Amino acid sequence: MAIPESVLKCVAILNSAKTDTEKFAGLFMVTKLTKSEETSSEAKKLLFESIGIEFLKRLIQCQSVPPDCPPQVYKSVALAIFSSFCNDIELSHHPDILSSIPCFLEIVQQADTEDYEDNLMIVGEAYECLRCIAESNEGKKALLDQGAVVKMADIYSLQSFQTDEALQILVTLVQHFGSLAWDKENPRYFHSLMNKVALDFETDHSERKFELCGVLEALVISSDRKTIMNTYQEESWSTSVYKGLNDILTSKIGKAQRDPALKLAAAMIELLGVEWSLTDTEKPKQFFLLLVHLGSVEVRMQLEDRNFELILKNTNLITSCFIILELSVSYIVSDSLDLEQKEKQQLYTALKGAFSAVLGTIKKYVSRISMNKQQSEEGKLFICALVRVLAAWLAQETTAMRSSVYELLPFILSVANDSFYSYRSQYVSEKFKSTALVSPGHSHQVDVLRVMLPALCHFTIEDHGRKVMLDNKEDEILLECFTFHWSIVNYKRPPIPKSERLKAKKEPVPELPASLIDEMNDSKAAMVSMCNIFMNIIVLEPKLAENSPVFAALLKFILNNLTELKNVQENLVLHGNMAVLGLLLLKQQSKKVKKNDFSICRYIQSAIRFLWDAYNVDESNDSSTLVVSMTYKKYWIEIMELWFLGMQTMSVVLTLIPWISEFAMETGWAQGIIEILKKVKVGSLPSNTKSAYEDFLCHLVDTNKDVAPVLKEHDVLTVCRKHMMMELGKRLFGD
Repeated sequence: MAIPESVLKCVAILNSAKTDTEKFAGLFMVTKLTKSEETSSEAKKLLFESIGIEFLKRLIQCQSVPPDCPPQVYKSVALAIFSSFCNDIELSHHPDILSSIPCFLEIVQQADTEDYEDNLMIVGEAYECLRCIAESNEGKKALLDQGAVVKMADIYSLQSFQTDEALQILVTLVQHFGSLAWDKENPRYFHSLMNKVALDFETDHSERKFELCGVLEALVISSDRKTIMNTYQEESWSTSVYKGLNDILTSKIGKAQRDPALKLAAAMIELLGVEWSLTDTEKPKQFFLLLVHLGSVEVRMQLEDRNFELILKNTNLITSCFIILELSVSYIVSDSLDLEQKEKQQLYTALKGAFSAVLGTIKKYVSRISMNKQQSEEGKLFICALVRVLAAWLAQETTAMRSSVYELLPFILSVANDSFYSYRSQYVSEKFKSTALVSPGHSHQVDVLRVMLPALCHFTIEDHGRKVMLDNKEDEILLECFTFHWSIVNYKRPPIPKSERLKAKKEPVPELPASLIDEMNDSKAAMVSMCNIFMNIIVLEPKLAENSPVFAALLKFILNNLTELKNVQENLVLHGNMAVLGLLLLKQQSKKVKKNDFSICRYIQSAIRFLWDAYNVDESNDSSTLVVSMTYKKYWIEIMELWFLGMQTMSVVLTLIPWISEFAMETGWAQGIIEILKKVKVGSLPSNTKSAYEDFLCHLVDTNKDVAPVLKEHDVLTVCRKHMMMELGKRLFGD
């Protein structure tokens, strides 16, 4: 587009100006031109650069003005010029405008001072410039770099004039940058802002109360959960938000008031946990039950009897309700809440209705696919959200709506598997980047398969569910998932360059980042779930476990990797699960095992360590009672059945692969069992533990003729008499 003659004439005047006074005279023509619709972005840029950023900055900072002029006249003119250019999206992130951000921030920070009491328009213009700058990504980045988040938070917390403008700019930034907008080491700015906004939210009973719902939701979502969880207890904002939401949701309200309240409630529960909704001392359950009920009803209202396009228009609200339902279901089944039978029934009915609507919506989507309708990215993401929340229900509820679930299970599995592959690709690519930060404004791909694992444990026990999983080759996907999570659990620090090794030896090993520890713990839990899935399939589909290349590959993986797992208490549950899974696989694939396979020897040593270390007498009060070792006690509820299954399976494996018995004797385990049992007083040995030890020793004696003399040398006769081990006695000494 050609530059208008009037603009060229103005540019010529500005360029020819020899003094600031001459250039100042030309500014009044600029103001008129920038407001004209005929002036293009290119023409405005030409005008802006002709004025010159240094001249505008001198105007803002100038303290001496002509007699009879307002003291802030130059500053007012400069800001009006800036504002007229900032309103053009192309110019709002011009380097010269971005370099002026400190000037604008300084003005709005001093809005309550005497200098601006009589000329509030200047402050308004400065806010307008900041607002326009915040509309572009470049502008947001520049504002963040100049500390705008902290400064806007201070303004809202401490000032009285135009603080809503500061709040709006702040919300724009935190929505874009998320937790990167805040200083994780110093959360006081977040807390002071939240205290002020939440108090306003609690005490304001006008329409602004509902506007503040959205502001608080944005702030809560942007916070760093770990930092806030460690520091919020001394702050007032969580209580104020609770009271404000309770006021709204227990009042007679319409959709416009209810929707933002539910979104905020979901954000609070996701940040602080379900416990936050139970803080009322008089009626602690009332608000929680109300939230679950409203969330369930809202899901049904949004999903039932609506086509998919209409549903997609309210995904933010629906997914907020999903958060409430998912976290509430997990909390209810943890038995942390004392519910009356009537309350349980009401909750079950409400939740069942909501999840029935979720299943119905997934069915609608499958129908769309079968008709080859084009699927949007938004639709695919929403389906992931549907499958994720359904997984939370299926992990706990194993009977309701089963026929509908089985009908849709192949599709549900495909969604979960696709999300796993996407998550894995993103995770691997991010690990290879030079920075660990996620791009601003982008969230992690959610691994729906990870959330589905507890539900898949249930499905593998049921014939129909297991058949659907195996028909869809889910065991192959789970093996890939298993190896991926192992790569996280078995994290290895990058190698230290040769030149730095001597220095590194003298320094303490740096602690792993908290985020990595969280990832490792989550991956351990995922691997334990997958161990349970594989064990169920091995027990219920023995022929498959014997002949399937998937299970052969799984056994090879465990044999090669279990010994790499660090021998620390935090790894005990995973160690036990992998050890016993390996034993079950050895039992089924014993015909394929090669004699003296070194990987089996190392694996068996690791499996024996898990079984051997579980009990001792040294840690008992009288040194004569068999007790669970202190290391195991913390996790014994999780691994007790696993230990008994491991002992039973080890006994069978000895029979099928006899040469392992030689290795078991070399470790000294069998001799160790005898020495411990000799110390245990008569009548104190639990019958199930006695049976496990006796059965193992009997199989060992039956398998290897060299075992009996060794056991006799260790006075096994005393053990047989002391603990009435009749079968072992017959094996060793006859009738």
